[in-house]
Amino acid sequence: MPEDREAEKAGKRRRALTAFLREEASAQGFDLCRITRPDAIPEAAVRLGQFLEQGHHGTMSWMEETRDRRGDPRVLWSETRSIAVFGLNYGPDEDPRGILEKTDKAAISVYARNRDYHDVIKGRLKEIATRFAARSKEDVKVFVDTAPVMEKPLAAAAGLGWQGKHTNLVSRTHGSWLFLGSMFTTADLEPDEPEIDHCGSCRACLDVCPTAAFPAPYQLDARRCISYLTIEHKGPIDPQLRPMIGNRIYGCDDCLAACPWNKFASAASEMKLVAREDLKEPSISFLLTLDDAAFRAFFSGSPIKRIGRDRFIRNVLIAAGNSGERALIELCRDLTKDPSSVVRGMAVWALSRLMTAGEFRAFAAERDDEPDEEVRAEWKMAGVM
Repeated sequence: MPEDREAEKAGKRRRALTAFLREEASAQGFDLCRITRPDAIPEAAVRLGQFLEQGHHGTMSWMEETRDRRGDPRVLWSETRSIAVFGLNYGPDEDPRGILEKTDKAAISVYARNRDYHDVIKGRLKEIATRFAARSKEDVKVFVDTAPVMEKPLAAAAGLGWQGKHTNLVSRTHGSWLFLGSMFTTADLEPDEPEIDHCGSCRACLDVCPTAAFPAPYQLDARRCISYLTIEHKGPIDPQLRPMIGNRIYGCDDCLAACPWNKFASAASEMKLVAREDLKEPSISFLLTLDDAAFRAFFSGSPIKRIGRDRFIRNVLIAAGNSGERALIELCRDLTKDPSSVVRGMAVWALSRLMTAGEFRAFAAERDDEPDEEVRAEWKMAGVM
């Protein structure tokens, strides 16, 4: 019958395009490529709404502003028929938590030790999308993290892994170390089966969190998350949380690194992003010397550049205050004269922890000209002014 022949033809085309897409993904160095439908995550909008209503997004107002598009891929692009989700392994060669014991060093999250993954992955996705569009004669759009796409629920629906109790994606073959990107298309592709949750009774990721940022399994309060505090949050960081941050100056890998599934992770592809040696264990003393020009030059091509020098130095000063390294006192003293109020304020906090009480009082006596209210508040919290 004509209908059967058309269905057979459509099925053959669907399988051929799906196979072609997977081949292109592999050629571009992606470790995983799976397909899902735009209606595959109906629960995502509800969970997003609860997250926002509880205020767990902190100051990330853009999440509220893009709520409708983020909760339903069809709102973002109504013509979407299939969504391909790509995974790129960025797992480290060793446990990244080892640096936390080195008080004179600064800990940078594994994902930020190399080129900005947004640029790298988007470039590879565009190559795939161009070739796929030419082959399929269908429309495509690619997204990497910064767009209002809930990539982790989509990745779970596509079968790349499941969202663990730390809310990040966990893969049976790559653990908790996957960069994600997606391609929306009007093409009809063969969907994969979703992955099921394999966390069981494990609480490793929850229990290891330095700031207790997980009010319950599968829930994250970003306002207590070190990654949020050191990257997204502007202004001073809650004084009660600063000691818990330790020497983590950009992001936090603790919950990812604690995941037992990491031990089953397969080797990274040959096209894995290679970490910069100078970002594996940079010294706190060096980082404190960076002015704006030096910061921009040192972090050229790095995602760290996005937060700007002042917020970055704020983070480094917290690490300095937590270090107990008296050799950092002079550098912190210099930064109490910095043009940035957030830097000056955090320099005060760092000195209050590195100096003896007498030294700090004597230094405070020399500094009675602070014009900024928030910085003066730091002096008062330290017991002077």
